[in-house]
Amino acid sequence: MKFAAVATLFASLLSIATAGNSLEALMVETNETVIETDFSTPSKKLDRDLYTMRQATRWEIIDGVLSGLPSSAETQAARAHHKGLEPRLSVPVTPAESATRFSIRFLEGEETAIVPFVEFGHHVIRLRFSLTEGVSLLADYESMKVAEDRTYLYEPGKWIHLFAELKGDEFVIQIQDGPTLYAKHPVISRPAPSGGNGLGVAGPTGGKVEIDDLTIWSVKENAQTSWKETKTEFPAFEPVQVREKPVKG
Repeated sequence: MKFAAVATLFASLLSIATAGNSLEALMVETNETVIETDFSTPSKKLDRDLYTMRQATRWEIIDGVLSGLPSSAETQAARAHHKGLEPRLSVPVTPAESATRFSIRFLEGEETAIVPFVEFGHHVIRLRFSLTEGVSLLADYESMKVAEDRTYLYEPGKWIHLFAELKGDEFVIQIQDGPTLYAKHPVISRPAPSGGNGLGVAGPTGGKVEIDDLTIWSVKENAQTSWKETKTEFPAFEPVQVREKPVKG
């Protein structure tokens, strides 16, 4: 193969490998930028005003991404519960009504009936990923399934580009080169019932999570003028109860 052809092929492959998140908002009009980072500056200590490392899991910025690991073996042995078996992180500065664009990938570890996932408000609205069951939106302590796409199976180690929007009791999340899931549920407009406000992630058990190119915006009062028409194009889904909601108190 001639050098020019090799160079062209290499450039093409590089372009594919580094293609980023090109998603744009469908529902909201973005307002002020709350966070915008490509994690290009290495740091073993995260800004605690922006990020919460949940369950003593370990996070640092390395090689241009925010990388998360489970808690240490010593921590896990010392705890009766909330052991940090999978990397967990929340971003409490996420506004109650917001738009969030970021990329994430899950590496190694084991899928369970709970993880891996991305959520907004702990136990409020959660996108769960499965290697065999696709993706599903779970609301209200994961007691209700409010949307799903069983054809989209994530690939461990492959970047997933997402754009999530929260406004009132509506939530929509786009997966680049995949489905868009939409839900309308009263719980979406309520504060998180337990810790972990805002954007939250959890990786596979015993595995690793990497996050890149994170931008979070507040949103304007009015939705996009096209939103009423746009949401009619989403597949209809009848919410179904998938487990009993925990009784607190």
